[in-house]
Amino acid sequence: MDKFYIITNGQKDKGMEVTRQVASYLEERGCYCGIQKLSEGRMEGLYRYTDPGRIPADTQCIIVLGGDGTLLQAARDVVHTGIPLFGINMGTLGYLAEVDRTGIQPALDKLLQDGYEVEERMMLKGTVYHEGKVIGRGIALNDIVIGREGPLRVICLRNYVNGEYLNVYNADGMIVATPTGSTGYSLSAGGPIVAPEARMTVITPLAPHTLNSRSIILPAKDVITVEIGEGRHEEQETAIATFDGDTWTPMVTGDRIVIEKAQVSTRIIKLSNLSFVEVVRRKMNV
Repeated sequence: MDKFYIITNGQKDKGMEVTRQVASYLEERGCYCGIQKLSEGRMEGLYRYTDPGRIPADTQCIIVLGGDGTLLQAARDVVHTGIPLFGINMGTLGYLAEVDRTGIQPALDKLLQDGYEVEERMMLKGTVYHEGKVIGRGIALNDIVIGREGPLRVICLRNYVNGEYLNVYNADGMIVATPTGSTGYSLSAGGPIVAPEARMTVITPLAPHTLNSRSIILPAKDVITVEIGEGRHEEQETAIATFDGDTWTPMVTGDRIVIEKAQVSTRIIKLSNLSFVEVVRRKMNV
């Protein structure tokens, strides 16, 4: 490949120093390399932080400088372009961003020599309804979280799968995660680690008010509906649905969110020959 585009988190690469180094390295080798700084605030319009309209249609690889959070933000904005993403981690622990700043040059050489694979990562689509009308929607590469809003308390979440009643969680909230998101918030809440190439959905309650609640794994084709129940003393409850920890839609008692596999998927470039098991072992220091 010889046509690149860089999306940079300016807070992680202050002064765009590493960004310019990457661009210069590629351009010195006859490549095209455009640059777009990730917006520090929410953009107006359809996109959150990255304007995909500025990315040339013939781009072969989008290099994301920042960390897993930066890559998640970029993925949702550019997913409809179909261009694969390659993450360079400028922070600490990262699962999506494969290399850190010490391994940039060897990684770029592999990209130039086409020494890579492209993984298709499943995404989720969530649609929020209030009195039968759509009030919010979004996609997520990691997870969709339904949680309480306001004072500390448990909320009632009624859950359905393909229209059939599943259970009720009285909890701080619940996480609906993809395999990619299984190593994120879901993991910290006690959920299982799932290989990223799998096609399934993981439901994990947050601090459930019971001793026997565990994560539930469902096929990717299943449609999950979560309805907000009443608060104590039959008061109206307030909650919030969050997409990849970034964008959100407020909810109240009676509102529901329908979560299903998105029709689009994120394409991630993988350079390493390490197995998923080896990556987990190294990242988790086990």
